[in-house]
Amino acid sequence: YLAALDSDVSLITGVPGYPITSLMELFLRKPGEKEPVEVSKDKPRFSRSPASEIPRDYSARWLTNEKVALEIALGASVSGRRALVLVKHVGMNLLSDPLITSITHTIGAGLVIIAGDDPGAKGSQNEQDSRWYGRIAEVAVFDPANPNMAYRALRRAYELSEETRTPVILRVTAGLEKSKGKLERLPEAPTLHPEFDRTIWKKRMVEKHQLFHSITYPLLEKEAEGTYLNEVRGRVAENTDLSKVKEKATENTGHASGREHEKIGIISSGFTSSTVEEILKKQIKPHAEDSCPEISHLSLTLVNPLPLEKIKAFLKNNDKVLVVEESEPFIEEQIRIAGKVYGKKTGHLPYGQVKSEDLEFALEHIGEEILKPAISAVLKAGDRTLICNDCPYLPLYHLLSRLDVRVAGDMGCSVLSAPEPLAAIDVSFALGSAVSVACGFGKKGIAIIGDFALAHSGILGLLNAATTGCDLLVLVLQNEVAAMTGGQTVPDLSKVVEAITPDVSFFDIDTDEERVQDKTGEVIDRTGKMTYETEKTTDRTGNDKEARNGIEYHIPSTRLSELIQAKLALPGLSVIFIKGKCRKY
Repeated sequence: YLAALDSDVSLITGVPGYPITSLMELFLRKPGEKEPVEVSKDKPRFSRSPASEIPRDYSARWLTNEKVALEIALGASVSGRRALVLVKHVGMNLLSDPLITSITHTIGAGLVIIAGDDPGAKGSQNEQDSRWYGRIAEVAVFDPANPNMAYRALRRAYELSEETRTPVILRVTAGLEKSKGKLERLPEAPTLHPEFDRTIWKKRMVEKHQLFHSITYPLLEKEAEGTYLNEVRGRVAENTDLSKVKEKATENTGHASGREHEKIGIISSGFTSSTVEEILKKQIKPHAEDSCPEISHLSLTLVNPLPLEKIKAFLKNNDKVLVVEESEPFIEEQIRIAGKVYGKKTGHLPYGQVKSEDLEFALEHIGEEILKPAISAVLKAGDRTLICNDCPYLPLYHLLSRLDVRVAGDMGCSVLSAPEPLAAIDVSFALGSAVSVACGFGKKGIAIIGDFALAHSGILGLLNAATTGCDLLVLVLQNEVAAMTGGQTVPDLSKVVEAITPDVSFFDIDTDEERVQDKTGEVIDRTGKMTYETEKTTDRTGNDKEARNGIEYHIPSTRLSELIQAKLALPGLSVIFIKGKCRKY
């Protein structure tokens, strides 16, 4: 936050999603609200103004699509205005098209993309690693370990973006976003920034590509080797945990001679670097130098391009090297050919999130062959996010679970209805994908999509369905907020949809629901609870399943049920907007 203010950022665009929502909300705060960052009092502040006094001369806005967010930022960049884009990791997939093209096209003022990764998938459909986009797009990627390094990385990212005329990616994770620490402010950036240089159009595409690899990318490689943000930290460790490192190695070699001074190295990036430092600090005991393995730590902040020469020297100076990173073996894959590298690929560390106990296990067993790959401590909890018990759409999900029709869901709240006991939707691939996926069903099916997902990208699938004559029923859950990401306002696209297809209906699930009788003839309210004994039922795929005891069972409105059944019986494309107020917002 402070790095963006000190970097003279003019435009900030973002698409809500865990874990970057809270970061974007800092930029949307009203003037005068309490500053969230503690500035170090131990060292002088170089910035000319306290955080609370810096004029917020920028525009920040939520958007519904990541590709659009980057394209707006590119427009700011070419006109000489620094821009910042905030998206979660899966949003990188959408903005990759203009991102990759911008590299050889070149930009103007600095442009940084903050990609929020979710190791452990606490609020996402996967554990995608955004660092790979550095390799695909051939851009610089910073992966800071703590708030102070994040501040310095973002400051340098804007300078590097303008020096190379390319966007830069800065990766954050939930662990980093939640961490606290003091930081030392740097002098504020100048207010004059370069605009787009039109002389690049004198070159053909093939010449632009050659120019990038002969001049621009070597600048990034030089930066990676020389930056102070990639540093080696020495450690000597000994305690009841790491003493096992010495014992295990003695067993492996058959003798202890020379093993006591075996050099073990750790290469890390991102928030895991902080975890490594915490573990190593716990292991330090004075006067233990003669009886324990020496552990050095190469902490990488600029991870693409990798500082291969620095890593080569580090490998040479250590007997065994453990690579600690989240979520994928991005660094390990590129250096494991050295033959003494351990990490996720060798089973010493789990894929996804890495906890301190995972690191302790890896250090204890380094050098051993792991027959059963490590499983993250995160997986042992087994928690699952459930749909809200007072969700207005629960009656609809119960209805869908009983229909003999394929249902494509979306990456909104509806995805929470996929597991038992609801089992309302069959598949859910991406935000905005439901309509297009359902178009591919062999016979008429249902696409259930939230109004945010419709505005994100689902409207394109709907346009295709209308123009190609898809046989499909689309249920738009219109709660008017992005309920999974903080309740951001969603645009009303009902008039747009009516312009696309004529068969559009509207149903208010809060006011049009009816009280209906259950199987016993007893009148039950739709929000009432029914407790019933376990019984065998059959789902829409023909498989037997057991109904759970004591689940909350919501009776769907007969009017809504009849409307859905009637639309399913009709050929062609039908859309039903089902309005319901989210109880959280």
